[in-house]
Amino acid sequence: MASLTEDLAAQLRGAPTSQLAQQLGISQEQSSAAISAALPLLMGALGRNASQPQGAQALFGALQKDHAGMDIGSVLGAVLGGSQARQADGTGILGHIFGGQQARAETGVAQATGLGQGQAGQLLKLLAPIVMAYLAKRVMSGGASQQAGGAQALGGLLGQEQQQIRQQGGLGGGLLGAVLDQDGDGELGIGDLMKLGGLFGKK
Repeated sequence: MASLTEDLAAQLRGAPTSQLAQQLGISQEQSSAAISAALPLLMGALGRNASQPQGAQALFGALQKDHAGMDIGSVLGAVLGGSQARQADGTGILGHIFGGQQARAETGVAQATGLGQGQAGQLLKLLAPIVMAYLAKRVMSGGASQQAGGAQALGGLLGQEQQQIRQQGGLGGGLLGAVLDQDGDGELGIGDLMKLGGLFGKK
């Protein structure tokens, strides 16, 4: 059975990859490689955040409140179509996923893919709302509508995903380790995780 990252990557092949390439001003091959590096990083970072009960609850609340019922195609169309609200969503999501490590994440993607720092940052901002919409669809379709049970299921799902990404290694696993495995100020606190619950309360 395909992992979450593999399943979402498969859904982004073809036209979505081409659209992202055009938006970033890169080739389709570069776009495909960049997506392959960025998705495990985003999924793995969410898995790290959701490994704490408060983080899982906050993330589940954000998915339920702001991302349920959205399909990947419409979200992709919104971010590529210049929707400022959706692009602001991407910026906000990255801030909560990575906290003080956001610049480190952008640098890691840039170094791993050969993209410029700005292009790498833009790619992550474009992909972040798509990842959230995908997760919302996966979790809600499983009937996990209760806050406690849903948050627990989400935490387990993402925890397993993070472990799988690390075990597989490769570019995605290496990038995840390089960005997340550090001590000190870069670590996210519970306060950052709890903000996810009200991430998009203001439009």
